[in-house]
Amino acid sequence: MKMAIFQGGTWFARTFSTVASHPLRVCVVGSGPAGFYTAEKMLKAHQEAQVDIIDRLPTPFGLVRSGVAPDHPETKIVVNQFTRVAQHERCTFFGNVTLGSSVTLPELRELYDVVVLAYGAESDRVLGIPGEDLSGVYAAREFVWWYNGHPNCRYLNPDLKSSDTAVVLGQGNVALDVARILLRPTTELATTDIASHALAALEDSSIRKVYLVGRRGPAQAACTAKELREISGIKDLHVHIKEADLLTTPEDEEEMRNNRIRKRVYELIYKAATTRASHPCSDPRELHFVFFRKPDKFLESNERSGHVSGVRLEKTKLIGDRPGERMAAGTGQFEDLGCGIVLKSIGYKSVPVNGLPFDHQKGVVPNVRGRVLSDTSGDPMLLEKGLYVCGWLKRGPTGIIATNLYCAEETVASISEDLKQVILASSSRSGREGLLQLLDSRNVRVIPFGEWEKIDSEERRLGSLRNKPREKLATWEELQKVARE
Repeated sequence: MKMAIFQGGTWFARTFSTVASHPLRVCVVGSGPAGFYTAEKMLKAHQEAQVDIIDRLPTPFGLVRSGVAPDHPETKIVVNQFTRVAQHERCTFFGNVTLGSSVTLPELRELYDVVVLAYGAESDRVLGIPGEDLSGVYAAREFVWWYNGHPNCRYLNPDLKSSDTAVVLGQGNVALDVARILLRPTTELATTDIASHALAALEDSSIRKVYLVGRRGPAQAACTAKELREISGIKDLHVHIKEADLLTTPEDEEEMRNNRIRKRVYELIYKAATTRASHPCSDPRELHFVFFRKPDKFLESNERSGHVSGVRLEKTKLIGDRPGERMAAGTGQFEDLGCGIVLKSIGYKSVPVNGLPFDHQKGVVPNVRGRVLSDTSGDPMLLEKGLYVCGWLKRGPTGIIATNLYCAEETVASISEDLKQVILASSSRSGREGLLQLLDSRNVRVIPFGEWEKIDSEERRLGSLRNKPREKLATWEELQKVARE
C-alpha cells in the first residue's frame, strides 16, 4: 500500500509493506554505482524492504556524473537503469544529506535495520614529497571534478596559460582521461556534457605537451587498451617514447605471456611510438610517455613565488624475481622536467566518519564479504550488527562501473544470509519518517529525486541551446535554486 506524507515542505512517497508485520528498513549512503546496485539488489531480493538512498550532493549517480569523462557518453547510459531504481515505489532518494553533519552514523543505525555505506573515495593519496603544496599541483580527481561540473571544484581554476607543458603523474585510466581532455581539440569536446567553465578554459589553454610519468615500464602500464587506442587516435597528436624504454627483459616477456591485457597494452604503446604523423599540422600536440621515473620533489618557480615550475624525477629500475610483482626502486639518478601544472593521478582515498571502523593503511572499512568488522584484526566474530559496506569503501578504488555490480551482489547476499540466520530482523525502527523528522529539526533542506529531475530537465534544456546533451549546473547555489523552483 502506498501513501504520501508531507515533510519539510516536500511530499514523499511512503510504502507500507503487506508482506511482513514490519518493513525491513534499509539506508544506503552514497548514490553512485555501488549505492544504486545495492539498492536494486535489495529491492529485488526482499519484497518487504524499503530502501532510502542518501547523498551529500543534490545530484545522484556519483562518479557516473562527476568521474566519467565527458567524451564517454556510452559509459553514462547506466544512469537510465539507476533512475528506474530511484523511481521504484519502495525506494526514495534524499540528496543534500551529509553523513556526519546532517545525520551521524550512530543515528542512522538507530533509525534503520540495515545501513550500507557506499560513499566511495572522495579524497586522494599523497606523495609526501617536498613542494606538494605548491600552487599548480592538483589531484587528478580535482581536475576531473572541475571539467565534469562537480560543485566542490567549480572554482578550481587550474592554470592552463603560463606554460605549454603539463605533467601527469600516473599512467592509469584516470591519467589518460585527463591527458586526453588537455590534448583533444575543443571543437570535439564542445558537443559533450563538459562543464562550460572548463570548455572556455581549455579553448584558451596554452597546453600543447603532456608528459605521462610512470614508475615502471610499458609492460606494466596500468591503463587499458581501450583508453590507449582512444588517446593515440587524437587528430594531429604526436606520441613520444624513448626507444630505450621500449626494450623488454625476459621478466617482462614472461609477465606479458601471463597477462594478455598487459601484452596488448604494450603492443599499442609500441605501435604509437613507432608511428609517425604523415603530414605537418598548424597546431601540433605532443603526448610523452615517460617510463621508469618517480617524482622526488616539485620545483618552485623563480619568477612566480609559490607556484610549481617543474618536477624532479628519479630514475627507477624494477627489482624482485616474481613477474607481475616487481617493484620500482630509485637509482639515485635525477632529472628535471619543466611544466606549469602537475596532475597527480596516484589513487583515490576513502574518508572515514565518526563511529566507523577504518583501516587507514588500506584506506578501506574492515569487512568480510561486505559485513563491517569492529576492528582491523580480521576476526569474523567481531561484526558490527546491521552495518555493511560496498564499492570502493569496501575493496579500495579499483575496477570499472560494472565491478560494483558484483560487489553489491556479494554485500546483499551477506545481508540475506544474516536475515535468514536471524542475526538481522525487520523491526519497528522509524526509518524514513524518523530520518525526515531529524533532518527537519536540523533545517536540512532535503532534495528528493523529483527535484533532481527538475535539475536534469533544466540542464538538458540549456544543453540543447548549445548542441550539447546537457549543460551542467556547477554551483551549489544554481543546483538548489533550480531544485526549489
